[in-house]
Amino acid sequence: MEIVILAVVIAVVLVGAVSALVVGGRRKKQLPPAERPSATPTITTPPAEPRVGDEAETPRDESRRTIEEVDLPTAEAPEAPEAPPAEAEPAPAAPEVEVPEPTEGRLVRLRARLARSQNALGKGLLTLLSREHLDEDTWEEIEDTLLTADVGVVPTQELVERLRERVRVLGTRTPQELRTLLREELLKLVATDAPRAVKTDNGLETPAVVMVVGVNGTGKTTTTGKLARVLVADGKSVVLGAADTFRAAAADQLQTWGERVGARTVRGPEGGDPASIAFDAVKEGIAEHADVVLIDTAGRLHTKAGLMDELGKVKRVVEKQAPLDEVLLVLDATTGQNGLVQARVFAEVVNITGIVLTKLDGTAKGGIVVAVQRELGVPVKLIGLGEGPDDLAPFDPEAFVDALIGD
Repeated sequence: MEIVILAVVIAVVLVGAVSALVVGGRRKKQLPPAERPSATPTITTPPAEPRVGDEAETPRDESRRTIEEVDLPTAEAPEAPEAPPAEAEPAPAAPEVEVPEPTEGRLVRLRARLARSQNALGKGLLTLLSREHLDEDTWEEIEDTLLTADVGVVPTQELVERLRERVRVLGTRTPQELRTLLREELLKLVATDAPRAVKTDNGLETPAVVMVVGVNGTGKTTTTGKLARVLVADGKSVVLGAADTFRAAAADQLQTWGERVGARTVRGPEGGDPASIAFDAVKEGIAEHADVVLIDTAGRLHTKAGLMDELGKVKRVVEKQAPLDEVLLVLDATTGQNGLVQARVFAEVVNITGIVLTKLDGTAKGGIVVAVQRELGVPVKLIGLGEGPDDLAPFDPEAFVDALIGD
C-alpha cells in the first residue's frame, strides 16, 4: 500500500516538472511584431490632416496674409458636351401662285348660275302679265311680287305704271312681246349713267387706291381678296392693306388671298391703328410701283360717330400720299331692306363710289340692285355669286335682267 502511494507521488512530480519546462520554452520564443497580441489592435491610417489647434502646438514665425492677398482658385467651367449636328429643316415651300380665271369666262358662267337662282321673279311677272284680263287685283299681285323681290316702293310704282300704259297701248300680248316689254322696263330701272368699272388707273404716278367698307359678315374681307384676283386677271399688280385690325384672323385671311395670286399684304398687330396700316400699304404700293392698292377696313357699326372717326381718319391719312379713287361698299344681297339701312349709314360717313353685292345666288330678291342704286345714287359695280375664289365679276345690267326674267 505504501509502495503504491509513493509511486503516485513520483508520477505527479514528474508531470509538474515536464509542464514547467514546456512553459519556460514558450516564454523564451520571441513572436514577430505583427503577431504580438495587444490589448488594443493598431490600425495603420494615412497621415491625418492638420487639426484645429495644431498651429498652437507648433508656433510659426512667418507673417500671415490678409484675405485680400489670398488668390482664390478659379473654378473652370465644365466643358459643354458637343451637341450633335442639327439636321437642317427643309425650308417651307412657297405657296403656288394661281392664275385667276379671266373676266370674260366668269360672266358666262355666272350668268348661267344667276339665271338658275333668280328667274323666279321674272317667271312670276310674266305669268301675271299673260293673264287674259289684267284687272286691279292682278296689278296688285304684280306690285307685291316686285316688293317681295326688294325692288323698293318707289321703283315698283314707277315700273307698274309704265307696264300698265304699255300693255294698254300694245293691245295683244304674246309671250315674246311681254318678255321684251318687261326686259326693257327692268333695264330702265337697273341702268345708270355712272361708270360701272372699278377705277384702277388714275393717270398719276401713284397707284390707284381702293378702300373697301362694309359690315362684318357681308363677306367684306373675302370680297377684297376676290377683287385682287379680278385685278390680277386683268394684268394689274396689287398690294393689299389689312386695315381691319379689330376682327380676329382678318389679316391672316386677307394675306392668304394675296399669296394665292402673288400680291403682297401689309398688316400690323391685332387691334392696331387702321389708319397707320392703310398709310403703310399706300407707301408700299408707291415703292413697288403697283397699279392698285386695296385697303380692307373694319366693319363695326357700334356707333355712327365712332365709325365716322375711324373711316374718316383712314381716308385723310391715305390722301396724304395718294388720292382715294374708289370707296366700295359691300352689301349682303340676302339682307334686303336691312342692307339699305347699312348703306345709308356708310353713305353718311364716306363718299361711296360703288357697290359690291355678295351672296346674290340662291335668292329671288334680285331687286335689291335697283333699290340700293336708287337709295345711294351710285352703281352696283361687282356681284358675288358663290363661295368659289373666282365667283366675283363685274356687274352687267343686261345679263342681270336676262337672268331675272329667264329665256
